[in-house]
Amino acid sequence: MEVIMPNQTAGTTWKGGGDRPFNASYGKMMMWFFLISDALTFAGFLGAYGLMRFKFLDSWPIADEVFTHVPFTHTPMPMIYVAFMTFILIFSSVTMVLAVDAGHQMKKNKVAFYMLLTIIGGLIFLGSQAWEWKHFIGGDKGAIQLNSGEIVQFVDKTGHQVSLESFAVKTPNKRVRHTRSNGLWFVKEASIPSVTLAQVTEGFKNNPDISLKTQQIDRATKSKVIVSRDEALKLLATSKQVVKGANLHVNEYGKTLFGDFFFFITGFHGFHVFTGILINLIIFINVLVGTYEKRGHYEMVEKSGLYWHFVDLVWVFVFTFFYLV
Repeated sequence: MEVIMPNQTAGTTWKGGGDRPFNASYGKMMMWFFLISDALTFAGFLGAYGLMRFKFLDSWPIADEVFTHVPFTHTPMPMIYVAFMTFILIFSSVTMVLAVDAGHQMKKNKVAFYMLLTIIGGLIFLGSQAWEWKHFIGGDKGAIQLNSGEIVQFVDKTGHQVSLESFAVKTPNKRVRHTRSNGLWFVKEASIPSVTLAQVTEGFKNNPDISLKTQQIDRATKSKVIVSRDEALKLLATSKQVVKGANLHVNEYGKTLFGDFFFFITGFHGFHVFTGILINLIIFINVLVGTYEKRGHYEMVEKSGLYWHFVDLVWVFVFTFFYLV
């Protein structure tokens, strides 16, 4: 025979423990435990990022020079698209709050409507992040990696970065990409840059209006240091390879660690957003078929809301660390 403790009702999950902690259900408490552990994980990742950025403070890529593009336009607009992504995710958090509130009032249609808006907001954010990744990986203007590992870029008279193709000498290049089908079996290489080191160097010599920008930062102006023509030629003499885009080994934006952290942390957060969309979609379907109406409460909407708010909050920190600071 089950013994009913004071202030406890039969059939509850909390058995033998007296009052429920903070008057929360077992499922809601477990969600809070998960979110706390996940918050510690993100804190560790962002803490490591902050440490490395502080260590390489004088040579870390400048966000305003990296995240400048907006879909369907070629005009550089630093941080505009990232700000749009952030707005969409925060707005989806608002619609989730409205869905939870409608659930408290047992208004099925409103819960479904606001859940749908939340899912759409998550999909827009995830699609925007995929576009950002594609552009980050594909690259923009290109750069040169020196034997020292330093990344150098090229700028015009106004200090704006120019693409390698815009000044490189156009000479015949018979070099082809090595794939599994045209060389060693089961061996392939990354895409070959459209220009070679020799073409870039020769083009630089022929264009006195082009200058070279190192990855070192002038603290007074908070911009990358532009060297003289003579020093630029000396640096190019030690060049190692043409770099276009980003991967886990090298990127055209500067420090390799920058690309590594970007892929890992934003990718980990993107996975959370993707998981949240799937959870919200399942709950949205359950709302439509009346599952929670039959239960007499919409607590599952509230629990998924806790997770979605956490994902939004984490993005605020990721946005601050990567794009603003």
